[in-house]
Amino acid sequence: MISSVRGEVLAVGLDHAVVEVGGVGLAVQATPATLARLRRGQQARLDTALVVREDSLTLYGFADAAEREMFLLLQTVSGVGPRVALATLAVLDPAALSHALADGNLTTLMSVPGIGRKGAERLVVELRDKVAPPSPADVDGEPPSSPVAAGTLRDQVVEALVGLGFAAKPAEKAVDEVLGSNGSNGSNGSNGHGASDSSAVLRAALSRLGPAR
Repeated sequence: MISSVRGEVLAVGLDHAVVEVGGVGLAVQATPATLARLRRGQQARLDTALVVREDSLTLYGFADAAEREMFLLLQTVSGVGPRVALATLAVLDPAALSHALADGNLTTLMSVPGIGRKGAERLVVELRDKVAPPSPADVDGEPPSSPVAAGTLRDQVVEALVGLGFAAKPAEKAVDEVLGSNGSNGSNGSNGHGASDSSAVLRAALSRLGPAR
């Protein structure tokens, strides 16, 4: 297994980044939140998992080892492949996912594209006893999917959009519009998680901007 990569970020796409390692550009699939941390031309390190199929070799990248381990754990459940596992982590970080599994929160699990009620029930049954129990800090603090203040969030998402090739002014306008409509219950592509979720804000802003020029 390729457990990690380190190198210069050559490109950042909507669902992947290209990282140069030893003169070779590796395409790494990742969540919007992980991609938002990457900048073209800068050095980056990602924990990774290589998924081997008969007709493909796909490398998945993660912000940390905990996210990678959750990605691998999800795939032990019948019917959950790497794409659904990555989609799950795009909506719920490892702490939030552990909470949902430990609590049997089907509604939260069903917010993931590709997971219906039966799939959510299967996740709870098969993984509830395999995830770490929620820590007191997670229980008493803010929800893990909403960890940053709006000002910091705005800067992070604008930087991510610029890294994706958008001009600064249109990126700022799109993010401001998404943050300004925080009470729209997901109608702007936030999947109901609100504008405090960096992944949701990034996706909503991308839907407003269209393809990068």
